[in-house]
Amino acid sequence: MRIGSYELKNRILLAPMAGITDQPFRRLCAHYGAGLTFSEMMSANPQVWHTEKSKLRLSHSRDAGLNAVQIAGADPLEMAQAAAINVEYGAQIIDINMGCPAKKVNRKLAGSALLQFPELVEQILKAVVSAVDVPVTLKIRTGWDKSHRNCVDIAKIAEQSGIAALTIHGRTRACLFEGAAEYQSIRAVKQAVGIPIIANGDIDSAEKAQQVLAETNADAIMIGRAALGNPWLFRSVEGLIEHGSNVQMPDLREKCAQILQHISELHRFYGCQKGYRIARKHVAWYLQGIQPDSVFRQTFNTITEPAAQLAVLEEFLNSLLDKEKC
Repeated sequence: MRIGSYELKNRILLAPMAGITDQPFRRLCAHYGAGLTFSEMMSANPQVWHTEKSKLRLSHSRDAGLNAVQIAGADPLEMAQAAAINVEYGAQIIDINMGCPAKKVNRKLAGSALLQFPELVEQILKAVVSAVDVPVTLKIRTGWDKSHRNCVDIAKIAEQSGIAALTIHGRTRACLFEGAAEYQSIRAVKQAVGIPIIANGDIDSAEKAQQVLAETNADAIMIGRAALGNPWLFRSVEGLIEHGSNVQMPDLREKCAQILQHISELHRFYGCQKGYRIARKHVAWYLQGIQPDSVFRQTFNTITEPAAQLAVLEEFLNSLLDKEKC
């Protein structure tokens, strides 16, 4: 799998997710096999480029592989400037968001709202591609709603504008995250253009990844929500689709150790005033896949001191390990 001049280590990508794909999470997913990870969505509004929040989103580690930064906006000039400044800050790939279904994003005519205006899409893509000397990728949905599926037309515009790879989430904006992903729409795009196509939507297992690649004929797959609390999913997906083998998942001891390390890194990354808040949602996701416990979760969510969070979490995880021995 290539994006521009870059050869990826595999065909398994981590989706950009607001409030989730920060540096610690990207590093963790890369450790377990993600071939490319994307930053959280960055606004093209120049007023926010130098805020503390933006600096955290731009923070990158070599352990996470290539530095791919996603930007969002509706003004071609601002998008071009945002791309250029992110490349100055170290971005090696720029990804353009035209797939986000969130109302607060769409109200600004950004994200998936842009799919309603193909001429503006073309202006933005050409402006960004011309502004940087790194590969530019694009993420879209299949259309604004089921009556206006235009992913094939948008893909052709993308190819003609110099986009290096296209990710398609197999739903319209109106579908949000409901219903089944439309893999036939992704397949239609793959048949219509020559640039690499990345399939996204409902990929939650190695077997599903293999199925989606077969159904869409896509060049790669992108995993989003299924990675929450389950970063080791990338290991099993890589084993099956890249090597044709069923890879043993981490045992409970390894999972517990990685959870503690991840939460500790979140504390260091965000600092005492914010780290404990970010940790809460990740712990909730981890527990869903290991041992749901609403009482522990409620207790954990009352703690506002990082060291106390880690101590309580370690005690709980050790209790799970002790039960496993019995």
